Amino acid sequence: MLIAAPLAVLVPGEIAEAMKSTFASVAHESFARGERKQGSAMGGSPVVYELRIYHLVPGKIENLVARFRDHTMRLFADHGIKSVAYWTALDEPVKSITFFYILEHPSREAAAANWKAFQDDPEWKSVKAKSEENGKLVEKIDSTFLTLTDFSPRLG
Repeated sequence: MLIAAPLAVLVPGEIAEAMKSTFASVAHESFARGERKQGSAMGGSPVVYELRIYHLVPGKIENLVARFRDHTMRLFADHGIKSVAYWTALDEPVKSITFFYILEHPSREAAAANWKAFQDDPEWKSVKAKSEENGKLVEKIDSTFLTLTDFSPRLG
């Protein structure tokens, strides 16, 4: 392992291979309910990212953005769901009817458990019901789980 041998004792080819091996095995850090968890190639599940695309009822984007800003992000954090970023589009036709965001989860298993806890949360149910008093906000949700490539710049 790279940590066990100083770089000076490795020949150039071995340095590159040791660095490649070390970086490939280093897990992305993630926090679930404030506890540090790491995945690795050999043990545990790797960190995963979830791309979510909300296809909205026309005219409801401001309501959805307000719900995320004022409630959802905090509730996500309460349930171990880490927000990476949120986006709205700049151009029509998607500008007024699409909302994008990415979440980070310690693993696929943690994502499933955290989503269940979030959806079962009485506060979330109340917030959702109140925000939809004048009709639903979201027509359809696309969810895709992603993993970083070995050449991707690291997040966070």
